[in-house]
Amino acid sequence: MKKLGWLVLAFSFNAMAGEVVNYSSNGIALEGYYAPAQQDAKGSVILIHDWDGLTGYEQKRVDMLSSMGYNTFAIDLYGQGNRPVDTKAKKEEVGKLYRDRAKMRGLILAGLDKAREMGAEDVVIAGYCFGGAATLELARSGQGSGIKGYATFHGGLATPNDQSYPKNTAPIFISHGGADSSIPMSDIADLSEELEEADIPYLIEVYSGAPHAFTVFESPRYREVADKRSWATFTSFLEENL
Repeated sequence: MKKLGWLVLAFSFNAMAGEVVNYSSNGIALEGYYAPAQQDAKGSVILIHDWDGLTGYEQKRVDMLSSMGYNTFAIDLYGQGNRPVDTKAKKEEVGKLYRDRAKMRGLILAGLDKAREMGAEDVVIAGYCFGGAATLELARSGQGSGIKGYATFHGGLATPNDQSYPKNTAPIFISHGGADSSIPMSDIADLSEELEEADIPYLIEVYSGAPHAFTVFESPRYREVADKRSWATFTSFLEENL
């Protein structure tokens, strides 16, 4: 019954409780998804999609955060209508942005600017898988005002050789699967050393038996315990920083 209860929670929100928002970045048409707080607003969350692009999964997470009192905007890093389906196409899309990190950061900042237009002030940036890596890319850049925290769920953690975290970086929450074969535990160790050296507040949670993408509902990789625990910690993280 516990599993059923959690799944009902995740899927009980109207898939379109929010609205599609069109915006642009350097001439690139983008399509995000926004849902205002369904109670007195506690702050705002910017959500960055995984390598599928912005799909129903991110919409569900946006609606969940909206119900908790956060104005939430899932931003688009691929472009309007660009939602790759097969693995090859997904690799190509993320590859383009990893090879042009300035463009990646510009797309995130365009989403942040759009959120500001919709009333966002203090924000937490969060992302899943590729979106987690993009979240940390922005954190290392030091760009963007009013950012109160960063959160990554089973995201890429490695720091490029020419980058580092500024000492004034906002707190970071990292959730990672202990059975993640895509992102090694050595990346966790390296990141913790980097953040300690830069004196940046951080929290790392590792969930035993959880593979990569353990939060994706109805996926063979989904792990209920890890999903619930990471979401509970994320909830506390938001309450502490917004």
